[in-house]
Amino acid sequence: MSNEKPLPFAYQFAAGAIAGVSEILVMYPLDVVKTRVQLQTGTGAGADAYTGMVDCFKKIIRNEGFSRLYRGIAAPILMEAPKRATKFAANDEWGKVYRKMFGVDKMNQPLSILTGASAGATESFVVVPFELVKIRLQDKASAGKYTGMIDVVRKTVQNEGVLALYNGLESTMWRHITWNAGYFGCIFQVRQLLPQATDKSSQIRNDLISGAIGGTVGTMINTPMDVVKSRIQNTVKVPGQVPKYNWAWPALFTVAREEGIGALYKGFAPKVLRLGPGGGILLVVFTGVMDFFRAMKYGPEA
Repeated sequence: MSNEKPLPFAYQFAAGAIAGVSEILVMYPLDVVKTRVQLQTGTGAGADAYTGMVDCFKKIIRNEGFSRLYRGIAAPILMEAPKRATKFAANDEWGKVYRKMFGVDKMNQPLSILTGASAGATESFVVVPFELVKIRLQDKASAGKYTGMIDVVRKTVQNEGVLALYNGLESTMWRHITWNAGYFGCIFQVRQLLPQATDKSSQIRNDLISGAIGGTVGTMINTPMDVVKSRIQNTVKVPGQVPKYNWAWPALFTVAREEGIGALYKGFAPKVLRLGPGGGILLVVFTGVMDFFRAMKYGPEA
């Protein structure tokens, strides 16, 4: 983010929305593939199973059609504005809180990690219902179960109760805390190591590099919790039965025990291919839009 004059929340909201939707439109098929692979239990044997990212892409397109790669996109697009606005705005606000709390004038590496983690926890409360809808639409087994986003919400509330829309809140918090801590912490560190930006093109280069590295590191840290979150949110709760995947850490150990440690990184390839470059796209677009808004409000020299 730019260190220039601050802008009101409305500008952050708009910039976050534009950045998030841009990233979603480019990278969403990778998210569908990631979810399919994560939801696949066992060893993945059988004609309909996925042996990896490329195989998943091929089978989805061949058996279900290319449009299936964009199934469930309405939920994340609607989620992007509040999600990305919350991410960046909360990161800035938590930064102010922690700088004042610890009596420092400027951000440093530990504070960048702490503010990122806090922003991730804050962001989780916004995204959980949208994530649940997206996961259930992306699952192959639900292809004929739901007609769309509204139908998922209606049937979930009808069959499981309103609070079911927040299934997976705990695991989502862990996922976002770890990703944001890695993302914002790396952005701060990598920016310190790169040559200082002297013009617009070098600023874009620095943002793309630092954002991509931040997205990659965040993905490496949070993928196990993402696998667990996908399974928890895709589990339909039945009265009187304890779900197999219920709480984050017990579910993590269940997956590792039954399928091996490697199962906690199912879907890692499409996830890192999306959130590595996606993290760069997100930061470049957000910074560019914020600079545009700043020039509109304060003038071109701001």
